[in-house]
Amino acid sequence: MAKDNDNVDSGKPKNPVKKVRKVIRSVRVAMLTTVAADGSLRSRPMATQEEDFDGELWFFTRFHSPKSDEIQENQKVNVAYVSAKNDRYVSISGTASLVRDPEKVKELWRGELKAWFPEGKKDPELALLKVTVSKAEYWDASQNRMVDLSMEQPEMRGPHRRPDPVETPAPGGAQG
Repeated sequence: MAKDNDNVDSGKPKNPVKKVRKVIRSVRVAMLTTVAADGSLRSRPMATQEEDFDGELWFFTRFHSPKSDEIQENQKVNVAYVSAKNDRYVSISGTASLVRDPEKVKELWRGELKAWFPEGKKDPELALLKVTVSKAEYWDASQNRMVDLSMEQPEMRGPHRRPDPVETPAPGGAQG
């Protein structure tokens, strides 16, 4: 078992939000699960773009892709982070949306993304996938239990949280 310094003697987590941030920071690739048109669940690996988790997760994606189509039909998603080596497991539920915001793209862009978006930040297929978290759970290995986090906690929705970027409508009038 991995040593967990976020717990106090009472067995309650000292700072569960800090624990979730720590797992997200250490496990950069998550599994994003969407709901397909037939109701089946589809999961795929996605690289998280920001380390300072504040109740939102950001991913780069293609605007025209099966994943994007699924999200436009059903915005409910799950994002799972796993580090079996460190006994760290996080499950995040939330609402996803496609965002086209050049300033946010510029803020999150890393050079290695050119492998997926050859035209760089101006690639016409480039979009951001924003997951607004409604619930997070993590496995507390030291206590052998799940810890639920409400995203209504002030630490998750505090003054450090940036305002939502403006979303550009997709062709045909649907939100992108």
